[in-house]
Amino acid sequence: MHAYRTGFVALAALAALAACGGATPSAPEAALPASPSDSPEPTEQAGQALAGKIVVIDPGHNGGNAAHPKEINRQVDIITGRKACNTTGTETDAGYPEHAFTWDVARRLRPILEKMGAKVVFTRPNDKGVGPCVTERAAIGNEARADAVLSIHGDGAAPGGHGFHVIMPGPVEGHNDAIIKPSRRLGVAVRNAYHAGTGLPYSTYTGTDGLQTRTDLGGLNLSTRPAVFIECGNMRNRGDAAKMSDPAFRERMAKALAGGLTKYLS
Repeated sequence: MHAYRTGFVALAALAALAACGGATPSAPEAALPASPSDSPEPTEQAGQALAGKIVVIDPGHNGGNAAHPKEINRQVDIITGRKACNTTGTETDAGYPEHAFTWDVARRLRPILEKMGAKVVFTRPNDKGVGPCVTERAAIGNEARADAVLSIHGDGAAPGGHGFHVIMPGPVEGHNDAIIKPSRRLGVAVRNAYHAGTGLPYSTYTGTDGLQTRTDLGGLNLSTRPAVFIECGNMRNRGDAAKMSDPAFRERMAKALAGGLTKYLS
């Protein structure tokens, strides 16, 4: 999700590192078992399977970011360095923006989780605002005492690459030690359910078996709760973009993500 709209070259130079796509992972991932064959989607029989659980959903970027480069370009401390407060995100070749994609998937995911008894907290209330900064997004999850934090994104990689990947926090000594193992369990659960529920392949251009570990993302470095990012597909790839632009497929994505969160939280 590091491609930016024409006219924001200066913003892109500072903001690209803050985005989820294109950075080198801190360490290669070891091979993990293939996705389970059982359906990842929650069913009516699940009842109140998530009663008492708190899930923070972070729809990447925001609709007003592009019009406020000074605000989102402000540098913030993410422990391992300083990054832009937020970014504009990427878009498909047809102009469907990442911020709208992430918002739509998030709003479809929310009622599924609430139906199963979860309390769901969003990091932004709509798709018209600016920010919030990555530091603030992490703080929302921390203050909510979330049982799981899921940050939803679409990548802006080279058009030849396709597929999805889940990004997990790498160790930042003295800061996120306690969430490394649970975040990995969350990441594997989300990866398996998303793969099985959408049929999308693991990313062909980054990570290993649909997983990647990074220490350059403020939303992960600053989290004190189990947290992962998902790049739901490459918006610059024609095939991925077609699926991500389809409302029915976005509903399928949301159900798959709900299945992954349910598996982890149950």
